[in-house]
Amino acid sequence: MIKRVKSIPILMLCLLLANLADAQEQLKLKDALNFAIQNNVNARKAKLDIDGGKYKTQEIRAKALPQITGSGNLTYNPIIGQLVVGSLSFPMGRSWNVNGGVQLSQQLFNQQVFTGLQAAKKSEQYYNLTSDYTEEQVIEMVANNYYQVLVSRQQLNVIDTNIKNVKVVEKIISNQYKNGLAKKIDVDRIKVNLTNLETQREQTVNAVVQLENQLKYSMGMPVATTITLPPDEFSKVETLPAMADSINVTGRTEIRLLTIQNELLGLQRKAYVSEYYPQLSLTGNISRTGLSDKFDLLSRHGLATYYNSSAIGLTLNIPIFNGFATRSRIRQADVDIKKNNEDIRQAKNTLNLAYENAKIQLKDNINTIRSQRQNVQLAQEIYNSTQNNYNNGLAALTDLLDTENALTSAQNSYTQALLNYKIAEIQLIKSNGNIKSLLK
Repeated sequence: MIKRVKSIPILMLCLLLANLADAQEQLKLKDALNFAIQNNVNARKAKLDIDGGKYKTQEIRAKALPQITGSGNLTYNPIIGQLVVGSLSFPMGRSWNVNGGVQLSQQLFNQQVFTGLQAAKKSEQYYNLTSDYTEEQVIEMVANNYYQVLVSRQQLNVIDTNIKNVKVVEKIISNQYKNGLAKKIDVDRIKVNLTNLETQREQTVNAVVQLENQLKYSMGMPVATTITLPPDEFSKVETLPAMADSINVTGRTEIRLLTIQNELLGLQRKAYVSEYYPQLSLTGNISRTGLSDKFDLLSRHGLATYYNSSAIGLTLNIPIFNGFATRSRIRQADVDIKKNNEDIRQAKNTLNLAYENAKIQLKDNINTIRSQRQNVQLAQEIYNSTQNNYNNGLAALTDLLDTENALTSAQNSYTQALLNYKIAEIQLIKSNGNIKSLLK
């Protein structure tokens, strides 16, 4: 039965990986993020912490429940002591003793246990929020890695286009050189340029593979899995998203975590104060003892003597003086609470700073994208014109190579601007507390 239960998620994972490996199936951003939420190691461990928190609560709750223990012992006395009264002596016991009993204890009042139970319940909320925060971090990381892969792929496409164009020019120059219309230095220069591009392409291919591996690793996906990303993901960058003048950071997961942590510190202080309180518990026991001079304690027809005993009582512990240790612990807890309040204040300021910076970066990047898009179009027109002039003998090879480099630079700058925009957009969404909207 256990094997069947474990095989279900494994089968689902295999089916999902098979779909992702299909060359016709493109891995969209939301698919990558949803996969990561289910399979990223940190996200999975955070979910396990939720279960661990529940078990911790059950452990602390157990301290408030009745505690029942059983005991038993068998004793052989080779030499039995004597009780002397005047000229008479009496044996103090028998050679063989057997005893079995049950003890019960129940906390009636223990403020430390009750406070610990409150802290455990609050810790469950903390672990739930920690899981949410971990998922947000995973989403941010995977989204950034995803866009970096797209940018590297676009850079590879730029290099492939340049190689294709250079090969056309190389063929033209080679024919011209054979016909005595070009110099050998021009042939050598174009070959050097082509070799450099092919070397650059190889390096870019390796970079793409490494970035894809990093993406799959951050998703919790086997690195050997083949993935295909949609190439038109950046085509949606046209206008700025809606941006408020300010945000309410109170609902951010980071602030909620710190707030719960502050409550936990308050409960810890309360637990220290509880050390001043008396503790009252109920105790009870019942036992049966057997005595015999022979080892016939368990024999039905033996001569062993048995008797029962029981007791019920109350135990009261009153703390009087412990050298001011409790007072010191309470003061330390006060310091921890004050420090946590400072962390909350700084976190709010940090989140507001991140939001303002994200707005500035988005505005700057959208302007850069528009200008770089125009720059690419202009560089393409200049390159086409220079190539046409070169084919007609009206431009030098140097001019052609210069315009080609300018076109490549413009294309890469445009692609980098797209990446910067997407990263800033992720930061803006995160600052608004809506990072999980990327899952939809």
